Amino acid sequence: MARVLTPRSEDFPRWYQDLINKARLADNGPVRGTMVIRPAGYAIWEHMQKDMDARIKDAGAENAYFPLFIPESYLRREAEHVEGFSPELAVVTHAGGKQLAEPLVVRPTSETVIGEFMAKWVDSYRDLPLLLNQWANIVRWELRPRTFLRTTEFLWQEGHTAHISEENAREYARLIHKTVYEEFMVEMLAIPVVPGRKTKGERFAGATNTMTVEAMMGDTKALQMGTSHELGQNFAKAFDITYTSQAGAVEHAWTTSWGTSTRMMGGLIMVHGDDNGLRLPPNIAPIQAQIMVVKAGEGVTEAAVKLRDELKSAGVRVKLDDRADIPFGRRAVDAELQGIPIRIEVGPRDLANGNAVVARRIDGTKSPIALAEVVNDVVAALKADQQRLYDDALSFREANTVDVKTLDEAIDAAQTGWARVPWASVGTEGEKKANGKAITVRCLTRVDGTMPDSDDEPELQAILARAY
Repeated sequence: MARVLTPRSEDFPRWYQDLINKARLADNGPVRGTMVIRPAGYAIWEHMQKDMDARIKDAGAENAYFPLFIPESYLRREAEHVEGFSPELAVVTHAGGKQLAEPLVVRPTSETVIGEFMAKWVDSYRDLPLLLNQWANIVRWELRPRTFLRTTEFLWQEGHTAHISEENAREYARLIHKTVYEEFMVEMLAIPVVPGRKTKGERFAGATNTMTVEAMMGDTKALQMGTSHELGQNFAKAFDITYTSQAGAVEHAWTTSWGTSTRMMGGLIMVHGDDNGLRLPPNIAPIQAQIMVVKAGEGVTEAAVKLRDELKSAGVRVKLDDRADIPFGRRAVDAELQGIPIRIEVGPRDLANGNAVVARRIDGTKSPIALAEVVNDVVAALKADQQRLYDDALSFREANTVDVKTLDEAIDAAQTGWARVPWASVGTEGEKKANGKAITVRCLTRVDGTMPDSDDEPELQAILARAY
């Protein structure tokens, strides 16, 4: 195949941007830092959204929608929150030809506006837990934009909940972190993630605890794929979210928030993509199999249509490409660029032999398969290739993660991969030193890889890496 993309090993950032452009996933918007998500990219996002939305609803949350514009005074009620977001805010001062009496902030996140309405909707312990989620766009003014990873405007889901106790809030934040985020990344995106606790310096502004899922990209940098936050009673006190308990006392609620975004698209590209383009995990691929008429001939299109219908009946998301007037090589390159897991080629010669050629994007194999066996072969290949992508990504992460004992060793190792080091060897001052060298503590975990209950547990491990 002719070279279409800059090789990953030659220039990873250039490869990433080339892939997005050539696979027609997104384009730059008219305002610096914004993006236009093209149909091929948005179809992937829709499949992500559909699966994750079902998981969120299984966890008991309901979807709602809140305003894009937030009174500036709302953000100022929680001091740490506004301080954390202040550099990224887009503020509207004029509208309708007049200066506004109070500036409006374009939604950077919705804790404040949702907190305002939680206070209105919650009266009694019977109203709790209140479990809300919204799918929306977010604006955070980005100085160094990169498509999908850091854009001034992006798409996301954000969950916000209120509970009667700290224990209940913590349990729910962990439920979302585990069953929605971690399991989605593994089962659908085939991305192995490290679940962990953020340090105080890396927590979400206003949170008492932030849990993250971190993934290693193809250049060994880390990407935060999703976070779940315990907010304690900070926002409840700022917005007077109170309830009357069973004993008749007025208590402040305990709240959580949690979110993922189109940043997952960037992670999907950088974990699984190769020099020929995107490689989509079959579970998330909008098109799992594409049947391609190689050359027009007697009975070819009819055979292709029959295969399409059989695959569709077997539950495969399938597309028929019968554009025999467009050179086959060009169409095959496009399918590879867009990461379609299975390509099924049907031509006069194949049909005469009673075969179709099945090309697998993930393992690169291409072989003739009897027409009667194509459906079973494709179904088995999709399952195997989903697992292969996960296994390959996990092997890559493990090969590029080293265990060290000191901060200096960790900083050195993190220049080219991930370092796992005792948190006691780093600490707050060590974290600042690492930050000065563009290395961050991605998360804290227990030795066995499970989630810590606090930053002060003995024998915690820290993961240090360069990050997006």
